[in-house]
Amino acid sequence: MVQSLASWFGGRGKLEAREEIAFHLFAAPWLIGFLVFTAYPTLASFFLSFTHYEVITPAQWIGLDNYLFVLHDPLFWQSLQVTALYAVGSVSLGVTFAFLLALLMNQPVPGISVYRTLYYLPSTISGVPVALLWMWVFDPAFGVLNNVLKFFGIQGPQWLFSTTWVLPAFIIMSLWGVGGAMVIYLAGLQGIPRHLYEAAELDGATAVTRFRHVTIPMVSPVIFFNLILSIIGSFQTFTAAYVMTSGGPANASLFYALYLYQNAFQFFKMGYASALAWVLLVIILALSMVVIQSSPYWVYYEGKLKG
Repeated sequence: MVQSLASWFGGRGKLEAREEIAFHLFAAPWLIGFLVFTAYPTLASFFLSFTHYEVITPAQWIGLDNYLFVLHDPLFWQSLQVTALYAVGSVSLGVTFAFLLALLMNQPVPGISVYRTLYYLPSTISGVPVALLWMWVFDPAFGVLNNVLKFFGIQGPQWLFSTTWVLPAFIIMSLWGVGGAMVIYLAGLQGIPRHLYEAAELDGATAVTRFRHVTIPMVSPVIFFNLILSIIGSFQTFTAAYVMTSGGPANASLFYALYLYQNAFQFFKMGYASALAWVLLVIILALSMVVIQSSPYWVYYEGKLKG
């Protein structure tokens, strides 16, 4: 026992003790932040989803009533439909446009780094400033977009004030941030071994054939990664809808996250909002699992491709 204590406080034991203490001290801020701002709110929301809680009154246990009410809530289905349509449009366009843009930015031409920077910069700006900018772009009377259409003799729509065009407007706006995905695609494209293209050229493969049988398979893991992130991000759309339309007109832009926010902080139905949050988690998890389960059939991993 005495020898153990001596070895602990002296020589190498003392150094190891200092390293262990230093490790816990450096890790403590993150651990405390995780417990206070992530773990506790997550567990609290799960508990509150089974209660009737209006913030100023004590929570009352009601079991599965909140989850059962979700099934009969027309605004829930409206917000889910709006978000699903937006996800289909924004994810498909975003993934495709970012990939094509990365192909262009991968060309060995002078000054290409400047263009890469210019296309990436918009993705560094988000939130309220971007929403205000696009409100000006979509303004039916003085907006840039309608003025451009007018120049070509086309009468622009009302955009954010139209139940028909408000959702396409948000989908168009989602292309603002494709620069982030473009950089990831660009890294994937530059990681493709050059000898694969050389071997394909020796076999007489055309540019289209090389793109189909070399480029796409080799970059498919990157497509998979961006697809998952895009799906998750599209179902969490909030700021733009909150600032630009507040869900209007006639709930045509009532995104799921916005409806959740309204229940929590406008109607003070914190219990129901918590249930909506967990339903959203299940929806995103289910969609992610569908994509993950399909990945062996189209994502190339060292020749392990089913089909």
